[in-house]
Amino acid sequence: MSSIRDILRYFRNYWRVAIFSITASSVFELLDLVVPYAIGQILNVLSDRPIDKPLQILGGNLANFISLPHNSTLNLGILLGLIFLVTVVRAPAQPWFANWFHWVIAMAARRDRSGEVISKILNLPLAFYEENNPGRIAGRVARGLANHTWTYPEIAGQLIPKLVRVSGIFVVLWIIETRIAIAFFISFVLILGFTLKNLRAIIRKEEALEKYMENTESRTSEIITNIKTVKAFATEATELKRQQQRLEREYQVIINRIHRSYIHLEMWQRSVIQLSMFGVLVATLLATIGDRISLGYFVTALTVSSMAYAELEPISALAEVFARRYASMIRFHQFMQKPDGTDAVSLAVPSQKATSYRFTGKIQLENLSFGYDGDRPVLRDLNLLIEPYQTVAIVGRSGSGKSTLVKLLFRYFEPTSGRILIDEEDISTLDITQYRKRLAIVHQEVDVFNGTLLDNLTYGNPHASFSQVEKACEIARVDRFVSDFPNGYYTVVGERGMRLSGGQRQRLGIARSLIIDPDVLVFDEATSSLDYESERSIQLAMRSVFGTRTTIVIAHRLSTVRDADQIVVLDSGKIIEVGNHEELLAQKGLYRRLHSLSESGDLLA
Repeated sequence: MSSIRDILRYFRNYWRVAIFSITASSVFELLDLVVPYAIGQILNVLSDRPIDKPLQILGGNLANFISLPHNSTLNLGILLGLIFLVTVVRAPAQPWFANWFHWVIAMAARRDRSGEVISKILNLPLAFYEENNPGRIAGRVARGLANHTWTYPEIAGQLIPKLVRVSGIFVVLWIIETRIAIAFFISFVLILGFTLKNLRAIIRKEEALEKYMENTESRTSEIITNIKTVKAFATEATELKRQQQRLEREYQVIINRIHRSYIHLEMWQRSVIQLSMFGVLVATLLATIGDRISLGYFVTALTVSSMAYAELEPISALAEVFARRYASMIRFHQFMQKPDGTDAVSLAVPSQKATSYRFTGKIQLENLSFGYDGDRPVLRDLNLLIEPYQTVAIVGRSGSGKSTLVKLLFRYFEPTSGRILIDEEDISTLDITQYRKRLAIVHQEVDVFNGTLLDNLTYGNPHASFSQVEKACEIARVDRFVSDFPNGYYTVVGERGMRLSGGQRQRLGIARSLIIDPDVLVFDEATSSLDYESERSIQLAMRSVFGTRTTIVIAHRLSTVRDADQIVVLDSGKIIEVGNHEELLAQKGLYRRLHSLSESGDLLA
């Protein structure tokens, strides 16, 4: 459960500098009290009233040192010197000793935490991304980082020093007139306490609004991602109306619940503050008339108490700003505290001595079972042997567990029971980073980054030579379309590879996998969403890979798997048939029925 402690820990690497800068800012705030005090003492000198004893001692010592008479002129000089020191001399020092560090700390912490965010994003389990789209995640992270960054200078550089100033004012008033100080303290505590109580209630409303805004941003992100579908179904007006309704609800909550609450709070604050200031004026005036305090103390007490009550509005404003930002900062920490996936890897750059693997590609499944939900297993007691360099196809109806098996092979999830062996070693005992470097996968939808074609090809092996790239592209038939681009391999392919067709992206995915020279290559529905011509091209590229390494093909279209050495048929998470194409047709089982459907052009159920 995230709390204010997590917000404080956000700046944990800079505590020493933070303490120094906050202390410096607080000292400068206290120095501001010297001016009204000195003005009050000047009034005492001008009205022939005695100045405070410490100033008398200072004046006597200074008179003896410079051999001048200790008179009112010397006292006025000392008081003017104090004012000069705390105003003119202090002016160029304050930005460097205080303000400079507030922003340095905020920006340095932002840099550090942004790196931690990237680490968290890379190590969260795949299930998290299946439940949360990029817009929701990016929005939560961006608001959390921004609000931490903007809040620190305000809290460390303004709120805390202002509270210290108010404490100093209380001490001054206590010295001048105890009863006025007590009345001031009680009124100040009541106003501040009432403000904080109301802010806690407002924070709860802000937290609910924060979640609602995340949902709105999430839908906006989905519209952008699926804009082709939106336009194809001509639902622009529907989407606009839906989002406008959500935005209107946000507006109504902000105006009628949250902002109205802030206005009511401010109205109450202003009224009580002005009443309190008037009360201090009356009390101070009565004390002066009664000759309990001097005219100079009257001016000092009235000035510093006005300064204190004047600080209540900015203090409250800073507290309100913090309240508005609190929800997003807490939700940021809730995101950062989410447990890493079981497939989390070390993000340190591996040393040259890091363990590296090389496999023959022999894979064994031993009593393998798995379920996303413990009550509903997806895979049940699988036993299978894949020999090195074999091409094995895994087929079956939708939901039979084909892609889940691949996720277990890549260690995105851990088996519920049983194990997977590669070259007689349990994959759960291997270094996950080095293990995955020996595997490659071509998904149904190949992920393409917004960079050049060459950048995408060498993504898994940035040190590959150009000749390696060309060889892989020849096998994957990428060379057939590279020449069509004006800049060849250096053509920028656009966001998510928008300048490439589906078939071109698939061939790019195959070439990218070959460039890392994997021991095990997986094709996960690599042709299921392609037209016939593209499918044939990908099938030819795949067949050129068969026999060069262990290859696993997940397929709906059985035309893709005819040439496999072994075909494994899954149904309801169990292996029910194993054999080559001819053997399985002769068995007249599920494979033959699926094959008949495929031949007739019907979709597999």
